[in-house]
Amino acid sequence: MTTIRIATRSSAQARTQAEAVGALLTAARDGVVVEYVFVDTQGDLNATTPLHLMGGQGVFVKEVQRAVLENRADVAVHSAKDLPSQNAEGLVIGAIGERRTPNDALVGKRLEDLAVGATIATGSVRRRAQLMRVRPDLQFVDLRGNIQTRLSKIPDGGAIVMAVAALEILDMTSNISEVLDLDVAVPMVGQGSVAIEARTDDTETRAILALIDHAKSRRAVETERAFLAELGAGCSLPVGAHLSNDGVFRAFMANDDFSDSVQIVGSIGDSDDNRVVGITAAIECRTRLAKPLS
Repeated sequence: MTTIRIATRSSAQARTQAEAVGALLTAARDGVVVEYVFVDTQGDLNATTPLHLMGGQGVFVKEVQRAVLENRADVAVHSAKDLPSQNAEGLVIGAIGERRTPNDALVGKRLEDLAVGATIATGSVRRRAQLMRVRPDLQFVDLRGNIQTRLSKIPDGGAIVMAVAALEILDMTSNISEVLDLDVAVPMVGQGSVAIEARTDDTETRAILALIDHAKSRRAVETERAFLAELGAGCSLPVGAHLSNDGVFRAFMANDDFSDSVQIVGSIGDSDDNRVVGITAAIECRTRLAKPLS
């Protein structure tokens, strides 16, 4: 019998994700049993400070990673969008789960039904920049907390923005008023995917994780992470990237005050080097955004 200890955050969404990974692991190899190690992260303990003021990416993962590095757990399960663009020393992404719906969604009013000057609540600078691109009249307020808390804070006559995947995990998609098209809101890098980390030297656990690795989702997430790594950015900056199953790569980048933004779309083939695709897109976005407004 092989016991795999799974570290994850203690939120309902994180627990459900971890349990889904546990089910995959026990089905992948006879004799595997799982245990769960629940961890509170900096992002969980501070549910009021805007994420971009807390350093962006890493605030929901570092304590979970530490549980693996300190051998209190064997794997760490994260929402891939929460991972910094550089792997933590001593850890490797052993598997990427099959991607759920990557899009963002509005809960409340639909985009076309929002009155001029209506309020959108979101804790994401990316989402704010993208919606300002199509509706510069909108007003924005910050939004933090777990899913239930956020759903209780829909502004009067307005909407909140959430990841469809987060609502799918908890079977709460009935709350969605509109799924935003990928050309309106390019998702955060890795959005909709689960990333499972293990210690670099734990070859036995890594071999088991390889059995549940979803190749198409890994290729997409690796492409997107290469884009983010080249920018040296985390989720505190207004950037997004997404590689779809049909090979369409979208990337978005805005400047800090949202006064200018760049969005690119292109197709890549199965033989293309996904890391090069991500890096090239990042360089193009950075170059185009640096040009003065005409």
